[in-house]
Amino acid sequence: MKFNVSSKDLNDGLSAVIGAVPSKATLPILETILFESEDGKLKLTATDLEISIIEYIEADIEEEGSIAIPARRLLETLRQLPNIPVFFEVDENHNVEFKTDKGKYKLVGEEADEFPEIPDMDGGITLSTDTGLIQNAIDRTMFAVSTDDLRPAMMGVFFDIGTTESKFVATDGHRLVKYVNQDFKSEKPLSFIVPDKALHLVSKSLDSDDCELTVSDDHAQFSSGNTIVITRLINEQYPNYDSVIPRDNDKILLVDKAQMLSTVRRVSVFSSSTTRQIRLHLQKDKLTIRAEDLDMSSEAKETISCDYAADEMEIGFNAKYLADVLNNVDGDEAKFEFSTPNRAGIVKPAEESDEEQMLMLVMPVMLNSYGS
Repeated sequence: MKFNVSSKDLNDGLSAVIGAVPSKATLPILETILFESEDGKLKLTATDLEISIIEYIEADIEEEGSIAIPARRLLETLRQLPNIPVFFEVDENHNVEFKTDKGKYKLVGEEADEFPEIPDMDGGITLSTDTGLIQNAIDRTMFAVSTDDLRPAMMGVFFDIGTTESKFVATDGHRLVKYVNQDFKSEKPLSFIVPDKALHLVSKSLDSDDCELTVSDDHAQFSSGNTIVITRLINEQYPNYDSVIPRDNDKILLVDKAQMLSTVRRVSVFSSSTTRQIRLHLQKDKLTIRAEDLDMSSEAKETISCDYAADEMEIGFNAKYLADVLNNVDGDEAKFEFSTPNRAGIVKPAEESDEEQMLMLVMPVMLNSYGS
């Protein structure tokens, strides 16, 4: 195999696929990137057996072939080079030599046949959408994905693609987010769970305006521009998230998002480092946010103005979860919907478009009683 390639193009291509190379591989071949010539281009493939990333880059192919090259040593070398041509030559013993006008470098590659087989997605269902929509859905939901190995179904985002709209859901049991988009739909309903690591790589790797999503029984493929990301799906039953969303919420709070977020962050500094508990005291057009740490004899209280006309109520939350939810509210104003202090609070943007809706839910915590 022989080819010429720009060091910048190759560096960009390797950077796009390196996310699928495991830092501690159980098999040495997984620490390599597969180089193949295909239709006059250079095809780079990396996999950790769960996620595979493929990147196509422009190259001058002098002699076709394939070779698996150690990933990190090659990438670290290329990162230190200016944008200059690099000539690669691979012999029959899998020795890889690459040369520039700066110098010559040698690596020992591995036979391409040893590289793991990448899932075949030809039999899957393909939907066309745009990259921005997929990235938006990922960005809006990832913060609520669970890291609990005991609940594998919640360690990814649930894609519920319907005939009139699509829902993207994530929850860790403490907070939940449901993002609904009416521009993305399918002739046939589809539902599947994509692991969070794969979604991080999808959001970062896709490099074109258009995106094709292909789904099979066990895998999903995101294809955009020169990049393809294939991931194994989480084959578990997703929790019935609709059942935990309270319906009869008669207490409505409208508040400046930025002001409430900064207040929550300041006050939470004085909360217990174990529970991170803060309490919200709702009164007519007034919201008091309090925290205290009995062990450290510290406490804080701030009052901000709001739009609230329902009965007085006090409810407790974990400060981090509440801050995460507020941080993901679009627009200047957040809308809270409450029913009772022991039922989840719903948080939405005060204004939403017809094409997309966002609903977030944060579970309350039991309040300890202490004086005012």
